[in-house]
Amino acid sequence: MRGGIRVRTDPLPLSGLRIMELSSFVATPLCGLTLAQLGAEVIRVEPMGGAPDRGRWPLSAQGTSLYWTGLNRGKRGVEVDLSRDEGRALVSDLIVEGDGIVVSNAERRGTLGVDALSERRPDLVHATLVGRRDGGTAVDYTVQAATGFPLASGPTDHEGPVNSPVPTWDLAAGLYLATGILAAVHHRSATGQGRRLRLALEDVALATAGTLGHLAEAQLCPESPREPDGNHVYGSFGRDFTSADGERFMVVALPPRHWTELVEAAGLGEVVEALERSLGADLSHEGERYRHREALAALLASWFGRTGAEDVRAALGATRVLWSQYRTFAETAAGLPDDPLFHEAEQTGVEPHLAPAAPVALDGEHTPPAPAPRVGEHTHAVLGSALGLGGGDLDRLVEQGIVRPDGGTSAG
Repeated sequence: MRGGIRVRTDPLPLSGLRIMELSSFVATPLCGLTLAQLGAEVIRVEPMGGAPDRGRWPLSAQGTSLYWTGLNRGKRGVEVDLSRDEGRALVSDLIVEGDGIVVSNAERRGTLGVDALSERRPDLVHATLVGRRDGGTAVDYTVQAATGFPLASGPTDHEGPVNSPVPTWDLAAGLYLATGILAAVHHRSATGQGRRLRLALEDVALATAGTLGHLAEAQLCPESPREPDGNHVYGSFGRDFTSADGERFMVVALPPRHWTELVEAAGLGEVVEALERSLGADLSHEGERYRHREALAALLASWFGRTGAEDVRAALGATRVLWSQYRTFAETAAGLPDDPLFHEAEQTGVEPHLAPAAPVALDGEHTPPAPAPRVGEHTHAVLGSALGLGGGDLDRLVEQGIVRPDGGTSAG
């Protein structure tokens, strides 16, 4: 136990399940990470020298990708020459002779194509992420551009789109893939039948925009297009404010109780009542608070502007209002030693640092962070245990250049 958060030591729910991951970048590695944190053995297969995402920023002082290690903790690493038939056949054997579960961010052909794998393993569970439904390419940031969100984001006086630095659709796609794989495995357990899952990154974004009502609003109310509105929370009352000593806060009041307590905390009860009468508005309704957001925000901005951050924290802390003080990454990181979710990480090529345990708690316990694999770190061990290849077999693969010598992995 660390600071009240218990770390698991007993078997996890997916223990014994083996998943082959042929992927790169964010969505499919996140899928594998999520399943690994639930106990699955996730084997990440990379081409010789490592996958193209191994060098993505941010980097450690030694040049190791902190992005890569974060997304691949707890996996096993296999390095195979995928440009050759023999290498692809080896990976095909690992899939078929294992649990027959694979996730990939490319629609592969030949030996590693879903048809060829299904012919060898009829109960195959195969999950593929594509960019667009028609097979076209896309990444999170190009998908963002096609959804409408960037053109409804940013300050009101800014011309042009504002993309989010968070790869939202990659993250959502990774979790969708993990959920889909678990559903397919459950179905296979009940029926013996495999499943082919195909998820388009663009569909994740479009479905989300539709689910949240934004696309329905655009269809039904074309005369009122969504436009940038700063940090106002659409349809409710929420905005950023600056205290007298320059600290910034985000404040959100959703139900009437939040709004009432916020007004009372700021000592604005009589002023807001007078404003309510003059506007002829019932500010207990979210929609009304949004319609009159500028007037209400001006009142609250005045209170924040003459109140120091310490007093703001004390006043808001005594309420159920939703609020948080803005922090930089550096300020957030400075507080990690006191955060029980974070643990000392051991990672080749990375200086000592704190890394998160799995955020989901199972029976009150969290899975601690594990190291990400070096390029090909587990190649010989996996080929030996999964395919029963002995020393002579592995030596021949090394001589043919299909795999590297054991312990002779490339950096990263």
